Amino acid sequence: MPALSNLRSLIIAITCCLVTNTAFAQHSLVTQGNGKLAIVNKSGDVEWEMNWGGIHDIHVLESGNILTRKGRDQVVEIDRNTKKVVWTYDSGKQNGNAGKKVEVHAFQALDDGNIMIAESGVARIIEVNREGKLLAEVKLTVDNPHPHMDTRLARKIDNGNYLVCHEGDGKLREYDGTGKVLWEYEVPMFGKQAKNGHGSESFGNKLFGAVRLKNGNTLIATGNGHSVIEVTPDKKVVWHLKQNDLPGITLAWVTTLEVLPNGNYVIGNCHAGPGQPLLVEVEPLTKRVVWQFDQFERFGNSVSNSQILDVKNSIR
Repeated sequence: MPALSNLRSLIIAITCCLVTNTAFAQHSLVTQGNGKLAIVNKSGDVEWEMNWGGIHDIHVLESGNILTRKGRDQVVEIDRNTKKVVWTYDSGKQNGNAGKKVEVHAFQALDDGNIMIAESGVARIIEVNREGKLLAEVKLTVDNPHPHMDTRLARKIDNGNYLVCHEGDGKLREYDGTGKVLWEYEVPMFGKQAKNGHGSESFGNKLFGAVRLKNGNTLIATGNGHSVIEVTPDKKVVWHLKQNDLPGITLAWVTTLEVLPNGNYVIGNCHAGPGQPLLVEVEPLTKRVVWQFDQFERFGNSVSNSQILDVKNSIR
């Protein structure tokens, strides 16, 4: 009987621990879907929203304002209090792009107050100040040029280089400030054939996002590869979250990545359909799901970007 009692106590303790961890993992976030830009609190309620079209990148600034995309070629800052656009950079017209086919799929507010913008179509990364003055220009290497697919997410990383997802090429490239490719990784097809579509039935290597980890490895969201992989500098895959590794969850077009201070990964799951989470938080060592965000009815099937708001110093 004492052994049985001890076993029951252990089960209760483990259960309490799991419940506590799940409760602790509730997040507030900003996202976009179904024509709405919205902030959702930890209870799952929308606490702020405004009408807004589709995006491919989003950042909440120190001021609380939102940096995002408007249309295909503009980067804008939105004042959350007034819901007004207070700053705009038009990549379709400014700094030599007038008359050219340009799309913007990534941008970043830099520590010096300037803005980095990845411009597809003209295949370059630029840095501009708040007056729109061109401060830096980095020409990108593109094998299959196309205004819609030259880039997805791009980031200036801690070493000053640029980490760029080239969707149309299926490659991740790291550039220095001169445009020299310092590292290139082609996302594997893992022995499968390409298959058109956007949902879980499609397949390819149209990567969307990448994060340089503190250990020097790179975490890659493989887009329609339905997976997340961790790759070493010598291009060895050392971690692989596959499409059906998470019980009850099917990964579709895997988009954003956010590495939380506790080491967990928050993964964007776009075009996955009803009954599937739009975001999922995974403990990488065990691949245990500690939180998921499923509001398909509210935001629809094309939620490509989100940012967790209740944690600081995440990597994304």
